[in-house]
Amino acid sequence: MQPPAMEAMEPKRIRTQSSSETQSVRDKKVRDMIADKKRLVEVPYTASLAHTMNALVANRVLAVPVAAPPGHWIGAGGSMILESDKQTGAVRKHYIGMVTMLDLLVHIAGDDADGGGGGDGTLDCMEVFSKGIHRALVPLGSHMQNIAGVELVESAPSYQMLTQVDLLRFLKAHDSELKGIMSHNVEELGAVTKSVFGVTNRTKVIEAIKCMRAASLSAVPIVEASSAIEEDHGQLPELDRNYAYILQGKGRKLVGTFSATDLRGCPISQLQFWLPLSVLDFKEKHSTSPLPAASDTAVSSRELVTCHAESCLAEAIEKALTKHVHRIWVIDHLGHLVGVVALTDIIRVMRVSLLS
Repeated sequence: MQPPAMEAMEPKRIRTQSSSETQSVRDKKVRDMIADKKRLVEVPYTASLAHTMNALVANRVLAVPVAAPPGHWIGAGGSMILESDKQTGAVRKHYIGMVTMLDLLVHIAGDDADGGGGGDGTLDCMEVFSKGIHRALVPLGSHMQNIAGVELVESAPSYQMLTQVDLLRFLKAHDSELKGIMSHNVEELGAVTKSVFGVTNRTKVIEAIKCMRAASLSAVPIVEASSAIEEDHGQLPELDRNYAYILQGKGRKLVGTFSATDLRGCPISQLQFWLPLSVLDFKEKHSTSPLPAASDTAVSSRELVTCHAESCLAEAIEKALTKHVHRIWVIDHLGHLVGVVALTDIIRVMRVSLLS
C-alpha cells in the first residue's frame, strides 16, 4: 500500500504553448543535460559505511552507484548495467545498485524497525523522473538505441549520473519556451500534494529515521507538537499498519525540516550518540559543530524553504534550485503546513503541459 504522502494529484491540463513553440525543448536529448557534469562518483562493493559516507560528503552528493566485478551480480530490476573497455569492448565493471544517504542512516540507526527504460529525449527523461525516480545512470558512447525491458543488458565505456535537479536546471535554462506554464500557480497546476507526513519537534532522531524509512521519504517537515492532546513522539499515531511512525503534519505550525542531508558530515561514531536527541536538538548541535562539513550545511539545513499555494511555478523552481532542496513546503499565511511541492510534482506537471 502506497502512503498518502506519495499520492499525486491529478493535474489540470493547461494549454501553454503551441506544439511548434515547444518542439525545441521536446527534441532535446539527455546528453544535452549532462554535458557539463563532473565525472561519475562511485564506490566499490567492498566499501565500508565510513568510506561510503566520506565519498558522499567529499563530493557533496546524496547517492552513489556501487561497482562490482562483472559476472556475479544481478542489477536492480534484473537489468545489467555494465562498463566496458572503449577499445576492446571487454566488460570491466558491473553497477549493482545505488546507495543513498538515507540507506546509510537506516543501517546506522538499526535495522529493527517495522516494517530503466528506453527513449533518450527530454519527454522520456521527464516521464521517468515524474514517477518518483530521483537519479539515473546514463551510458556514454553506447551503441544501443531505444531499447527497453527488464532483461536489458546495457554496456558502455562510461556512465554519468542524471538527476531531477539536472533536468530542472535544463528546463529553467529554456524558460523562454515555457513561460505559459511557469506563470501559473502551483495549486492550479496540481503540483501541491496536500497529504503531508512529518514529525514533531519532540521526535527523536532515531524515530524520525524510522519514519522516513517507512514512508520512503528522504525528508520530512518538523511541526509543533500539539499541547491539546497527549502524543507518543516515539510511536506516533497509527494511520496505517505499515506506517506506524508517521504523523500527519498538515495544519500545524511548520518549524523546520529534517532530512538525510542534515546528517551529512556527522561522524558515524558521533551520530550514534546523537540518535536519542530530538530532531531540533540534533539540528542545533550539528549547526554549532566545529566540523567543516557540518558548518557547510548548517545554514541550508536550518533555513525553511516555503511557498504559498498561489505562488507561481517559476518561483518554486527558483527556490528549489537556489536553496538546493528537493521539496518546497506549502504554508498558509499563518505559517501552518498545508502541503508540499516536490521536484517529482514539478516535473510531472511540466511534462503534462508539454504533452497537451
